[in-house]
Amino acid sequence: MNFQQLRIIREAARCNYNLTEVANRLYTSQSGVSRHIRELEEELGIALFVRRGKRLLHMTDPGKELLAIAGRILNDAGHIRKLANIFSSHDSGQLVIATTHTQARYSLPSVIKEFRALYPGVQLALNQGTPEEIVAMLESGEADIGIATERLMNAPSLAAFPYYRWHHAILVPENHVLAQESVITLGALNAHPMITYRQGITGRSRIDNAFMAAGLAPQIVISAQDSDVIKTYVELGLGVGIVADMSCNPERDHGLIKLNAEHLFEANTVWLGLKRGQLQRDYIWKFIQLCNQELAPEAVKASVFAPEPGSELNFEI
Repeated sequence: MNFQQLRIIREAARCNYNLTEVANRLYTSQSGVSRHIRELEEELGIALFVRRGKRLLHMTDPGKELLAIAGRILNDAGHIRKLANIFSSHDSGQLVIATTHTQARYSLPSVIKEFRALYPGVQLALNQGTPEEIVAMLESGEADIGIATERLMNAPSLAAFPYYRWHHAILVPENHVLAQESVITLGALNAHPMITYRQGITGRSRIDNAFMAAGLAPQIVISAQDSDVIKTYVELGLGVGIVADMSCNPERDHGLIKLNAEHLFEANTVWLGLKRGQLQRDYIWKFIQLCNQELAPEAVKASVFAPEPGSELNFEI
């Protein structure tokens, strides 16, 4: 048994048993993946996968047990590799942050500027993606910290901490009829085509839930991944924008007016996510605290290293 075989078992489950995708992720050949699986099954004397011909369908019960063990072994191996760097270098290295465009563009610049002043020897990498991609990057060890509104709180492999709360805002061109309303209702908003975030990001579920609760089908004509794209099409007069309030800036958004929507949609929370049980350099704990001063590093560590989900501390903002 070797680490490559364990990596293959783990990736097979992540890739829905598609061996071509497993091979691509591990930079090897599909035949090599099949050989490693076959050799491991022969060594253990058990079948790890249920097959239909040469195709893997799902894991057997012994396979599921091995998957859990493999995850722990590979995670511990990663700890060993990081151990020397963590204790030999306190103020240099790399910090990889996986986040959405909205957070990278609007909420993180001031935090990163302060962090760089404290740790000039640390290289920062910002990997932008969807909430699903952010969770995957954290779980695989490709990222140290994940930041997003959606998903992080619901991933059992991650410990999540509140960063800040925010609301949606309505964005319209100057002289738009909605700008004359003292209080905008969902019905009045729904009388116009709307442009907002695509499903699964930046609080889109809050928008959908509000219209559903009111018995309305929203007229969303364009959906996009980031705020700047939404604003571009609002500027063209193609619809009313619903965006994160922190993305609105009167000095930059010429010709657009921001309207209050706090009474229409529930508030959202941006979460900071760390992989459970993952060793971290001291400056990563400090970055978390810079994001939210109420998060004491020792309390965050206690939550990350809690023995199981549900036993961690509770944090509020």
